[in-house]
Parts: sequence; structure tokens; C-alpha cells
Amino acid sequence: MHLKHFTRWVTGALLVSSLVACQSTIYDQTKTQNNTIDIDNNKNSQLTLEAIYEDSEFSSDHIGRIRWLKDGSGYTAIEKSLAKQTDEDGKEVSIGKDIVIYDPQTLEHKVLISASQLTPKGSEKPLSIDNYIWSHDRQKLLIYTESKKVWRSNSRGDYWLLDINSNVLTQLGGKNVKASSLMFAKFSPDASNVAYVVDNNIYVEDIATANNNEKQTERKITQLTFDAGDGIINGLFDWVYEEEFTIRDGFRWSPDGKKIAYWQLDTNGSTDFIMINNTDELYPTITKFPYPKVGETNALAKVGMVHLKTQKTTWAKLPNNSRNMYIPRMNWSGNSDQILVQHVNRKQDSNHLYLADVTDGRVTKIMTEKEEHFLDYFQDAQWLKGGKNFIWQSERSGWRHLFSISRDGKSVINLTDGAFDITDIQTVDEKNGWVYFMASPVNVAQRYLYRSKLDGSLSNQKVTPDEFAGSNHYQMSDDGQWAIHSHSTFDQPTQIRLVKIEGHQVKHTLMDNKKLIGQLSKLDQAKTEFFQVSAQDGVVLDGYITRPANFDPTKKYPVIFYVYGEPWRQTVQDRWRGSAYLWDQMLSQQGYILASIDNRGTRAPKGREWRKSIYGAVGILSSRDQSDALKEMAKRWSYIDTDNIGIWGHSGGGSMTLNMLFRYPEQYKAGISLAPVADQLLYDTIYQERYSGLLPEYAEGYKQGSPITHAKNLQGKLLLIHGTGDDNVHYQGTERLINELVKHNKQFEFMSYPNRTHGIREGKGTTLHVKTMMTNFFSKNLKEK
Repeated sequence: MHLKHFTRWVTGALLVSSLVACQSTIYDQTKTQNNTIDIDNNKNSQLTLEAIYEDSEFSSDHIGRIRWLKDGSGYTAIEKSLAKQTDEDGKEVSIGKDIVIYDPQTLEHKVLISASQLTPKGSEKPLSIDNYIWSHDRQKLLIYTESKKVWRSNSRGDYWLLDINSNVLTQLGGKNVKASSLMFAKFSPDASNVAYVVDNNIYVEDIATANNNEKQTERKITQLTFDAGDGIINGLFDWVYEEEFTIRDGFRWSPDGKKIAYWQLDTNGSTDFIMINNTDELYPTITKFPYPKVGETNALAKVGMVHLKTQKTTWAKLPNNSRNMYIPRMNWSGNSDQILVQHVNRKQDSNHLYLADVTDGRVTKIMTEKEEHFLDYFQDAQWLKGGKNFIWQSERSGWRHLFSISRDGKSVINLTDGAFDITDIQTVDEKNGWVYFMASPVNVAQRYLYRSKLDGSLSNQKVTPDEFAGSNHYQMSDDGQWAIHSHSTFDQPTQIRLVKIEGHQVKHTLMDNKKLIGQLSKLDQAKTEFFQVSAQDGVVLDGYITRPANFDPTKKYPVIFYVYGEPWRQTVQDRWRGSAYLWDQMLSQQGYILASIDNRGTRAPKGREWRKSIYGAVGILSSRDQSDALKEMAKRWSYIDTDNIGIWGHSGGGSMTLNMLFRYPEQYKAGISLAPVADQLLYDTIYQERYSGLLPEYAEGYKQGSPITHAKNLQGKLLLIHGTGDDNVHYQGTERLINELVKHNKQFEFMSYPNRTHGIREGKGTTLHVKTMMTNFFSKNLKEK
């Protein structure tokens, strides 16, 4: 529904949509009496679906994954190995990948870890590198390889340990380790041990003796938890925690390396959801997993602290802990004696912060974060001064800000005071007394780097220069001295620079995207305008509109709206959207206007009231805002053809598309809904109850906010698309919607994609097929009369 992983895809494949020239269809150029615009694919025909999705003619450059060293002295990257071998055609090719270290001042670089060092004894091929983790002293390196997907991420695989001094490479997990079976391996602070999860239990492997020893069977492996099975999982999370609280790794080393704090979930009370795969085997196969839907039973979460020496767990004695409480975050509190546990009620309007003692589990409440409606942002407290105070995010002022709070919760300093929201913490430079964060006080469509003094003496100093208007992203070094700076705008592809933070000194350009920018310059590009309109009650809504390059204000143009509208995303942003931008450009070449509106409730940095006004009625006020925006746009711009309005969206946007077609059928002629939540009762507890309220109190809101309730009102054309392997927004909901449409004899088009997940992108040709279908649908239903 809100789809965190969909959000990532949106910047590439879906938003990158494929309305690029579906079969070179040429429409009649004869103008109609109402002066509706012609749609002629011969005009500005540079863009095609194939050019975008198959031939990669407009692909962006990339620089690969970069990782700063802890002290900020340099950064490492994975690059093709300098070592070569001759292939069957006699060409020299690289053998594997090297880990290379760069000096940020000079960009001088050298191979730090070669592919040959990552070649296991007896093997001809080096390990592939899915991830790598340094020990604190950089004398040991964990290589994560052969990873397998678990829901949205590749979180299960093999781990190999490279001892830098002895140059010995050994696999973790013991002599009989199963392939791709370890999860979340990480060093203890002194790098004498590595902890990981196997089969839902936590283990610790002693690597202190590994320096000159290739016999991994001699390394001691200690099991720390023993109760996994029958619904009990240790050190990781169930589906709904992972999706809605965005956490996967479920254990934390203590600073002294003698203890591990971890989550345990008992999923026994949660009903399994079942998915059927009809295509991959001779007979159908079944996947099932606990998935608590609205009003159903959650997993029971607990936090334990286990001592390596005794293998005994002390449980945090959280008051009134039950299946109606959540533990979205937990971390060590600046020492090895206590952990800070965030304990959230099912309604998610109260977050109690407890310090739990490692010796007996007793807890002390230091503060409660409470909202009238809901809390929707959970992050670890960032401890300072050895645990004397911590950095905390809160909306207690009506805006999302950073606060410095004392360990006992009694002293509170607002570090970012003002009538604006911070959107993210970048890093805390405790040595020099700065906290760095992202915000955009003037233009909510943009993002900039700011900083404030940790003692509250100076707030909201803008770091990003004005010349970088648009959207900025920083990957900062831990010491706050350096950053990889990415910058883009709506029509300018991402460029990446290496900057010295003090004075924002650009030291090097790492990616200029010169080729892509050159390709774009050959197009007669449509221009995009950001604008604002008012809803019927005066609330200001932000939007963008893209008009064809050959725009003629005396003509009428069909409009296609892209919509999301749920509390997890913001569509109106001044940033590069990849092939989504190209798809819009192609549509504009065909004679469409493209637009998007952020309704109330979306994750725009416009304050608490904006985001939480939709509580208990998700889909109702937000759809009214979309309707109001269209009406106001039509009043302002006479060239909008109100008889030819299209709309489309995916996930929450698919739900909004249905709501617009069903609740405001007179305004929308055609819509495409991908993977929608047709009935809010079918979605998971944590997300849906957070925004819609608890079912006994808000049953009517669930009913009225669900598109399925209003399906009988459909008048326009609907294309419904869903993947049958969607573990997030279940295909079940679309089947229920189909039944409702059939009951009322509402004709529509439908496409199911076998075993595709929520993004609907797996399988060769899938994205091109989806986009071709969408292009054809709009071409058929939005054109001159």
C-alpha cells in the first residue's frame, strides 16, 4: 500500500513509466468542433517505449556503492578487479571485484582488498560482494555473498571473514554450514566475535583465533538463544514489523562486547496468509506467513539481554506488555548497563521510553511521546556525552524537529525551532558540536542540508549553497567533514560531487551524467511548472503540471494525473525521477498534459496538522482534495479538457485512483489502478490502524474510505492491474473488488501478473508489458471525441 520498496522502484521502473509510443499508432489529425488537441505520434517521435525500457538510450551514469571510513579519512568502493584473464574470445576481462580506497582530498586511490584475496582456497573464482563490513580497527573484513531475498531485501546469505594481517579467508558458520543461511552478521566492538542469526536463533562465533588459522571448524560457535520454532523468532522480525517499522536486523551488541540485546517475536497468535504459485512447478506450491490484518492478533514482542558468558537472557520488564503493544526501536543507552526501549501502544499515539537494566530487567520510564492521533516516525535515540543526553525527533511543537533530551527526560532543548519540518537526520558531529539534517523551510518540494549546534546556541544554518536549488542528498562521513553530494531537479538528471562540508567546497565531480544530459538536449522537452491551488476549505495544495513543448493555450488538452495520496509518500518534488520523467515527456509528445497533486495526509514537510488531518478517514478527505484541485485547475487554465481527464497510481496511488473513479465519477474519464488496497480491512495492522484508527472506534471510516464501498458508482473506464504474488497488498483485495464490480455490472479491463510481487516487475519483459498496456489504455480512452 504505502510500499517502502515501491517508493524505491518508483524512481526507476514504475514512475519511470512506459507510455512511450505503444505501437506507433497514428491518430487522425482532424480537429473536432470543441477544439480538442490532436494526438499524433509522428510529432516529436524521439521517445519510444523500447528506447526507455529495452535499449537504455536514456540510462543514467552511476558510481556504485561508496562507504566512508569511520574516521572520515577516506572512502571505499567496489570496482572491477585490476587483475585480468583471457576469455574464450581472447579478450581480457576482469576477475571479480576489488575494494578500493580513495583519498577525498586528491582522489588518489589504491586497491585495499583485491579479488585474489577474496578467492576461497581451492576455488578459481573470487567471492561476489553483496555487502562488506569492516571491524572497528579495520583489521578484519566481513564479506556478504550469495544473498537470497527474504521479502523485500536480500537478508540471508553466506559470510566470509578476511583477516587483513594474515590474509586468511574463512567462511563463518562452521564446517556444516548450510548455503545462504546466515543473517545480519556483525562484529563485536573489539572484533573478537561475530554474531549472526541462523534459523531464527542467535549465535556468536569466536574469531579471535582466526588470524592464522584456516580451519574454521576449530573456531568456537556459541548458541545464545534456544527457543526458536513454533512461531518464535529471535534477532529478526515478522513481515509486518519489517515492512511498517522498516527494521530487519533484530539484535544489538553492547559497547563492551559482553552482551547482546535482541528482539523476540511470538507470531503464534497471528493468522497465516497463504499465496499460491500456479506457474513454477507442475503442481501449485504454497507460501504462507503470519500477516495480521486490521483488527486481528499481532505478534507478541519482547526485548532480551543475553550475556555471552552465561548464555542467559534477562528480559526487559515492560509494564502491560502484550500483543497490543509494539517495540519499534531499541538500542544501548550510551553504556553497557541499560538499553532504551521504545514501547508503543496499538493505537500508536503514545511512545513510552524506558531504560531497562541489564542485570535484572527492571525499567525506568524517562518520558512519553504522545500525539492526539498517531506517531508515524520511529528512530533510534542518538546518545551523546557517553549517555548523558540524546537526540530525539518529535512533533510536539506542531512541526517535526530535533531535540536534545537529558537522560532523565527532564531537560529538553529544541535544536531546530521554526515553522518547518526537518525530514531526516544526516549525522551528528559531536566533536565539533553539530547536528546535520535535511529540510526545506521555504519550498516543500525541495531538500537542503542544514545544521544546528548541539547546545542550542545556533539553529538552522543552511549548508547547501543556493546554486543547488532543487533536491539534494548527502552521504556524510561520520565525523561530519565530508560528503558525497547528489543534486537534481525535476528536469535535470542527478549529478554527484565530493564536497568538504565546511564551506560546502566542491572538491571533485564524481558523476556529471554528461551523456544523458546530451541525449535529453536533443529532445524538444516539455516544461514543468510547480503551482498551488486551494481546496474548498482554503487549505493550500501543491502540484506540478507538465505542458507539451508545442503547447498552444487556445487548444484543449487531455490531462493524466499521477497520484499517490497516502501518508507514506510525496509526489510533488523538484527532483529527477529517471524514466518516469521520460515517460511523461513521451506522453506530452503525444498531446497530453501531465500533472500531480499532493493532498492532505501525504508525507510533505508541511507540519503535523497537514499530515494528521486524515486520521480515521483515510481516502475521504484526501480524495476530496484531489477533486478540488482538478476543479481549481480547470478554472485557472481553460486549455484543460475536463471531458478527458485520466488518473493512475500504484499501491496507495492505486487505491486513490479507485476512489477518484468511484467517488467523483463525473470528473474522471479513465483510470489505471495498480496493486490497490480496495478494502482497508484487508491491509496490515500497523500501517492501517496507525492512520485509520482502531476498528471498533472507526468502523464507519474504514467502510467509507475503502474504494470497494463505492464501486457501484463507476462511470469511466477502469484498468485494474495486480500481481498474484503480492505479499504486501494482497491479490485477495482485487478479487473482492472484481466481485463487487461484477455484481453491479460495471465493465472494466483487468490484468493479473502471475507471481509478481507488489512492484509488478519480476520476469523478463514485465515492465515493458505493463507500460505498453497503460499507454494503450490511455491512448484508447483519452483522445478527441
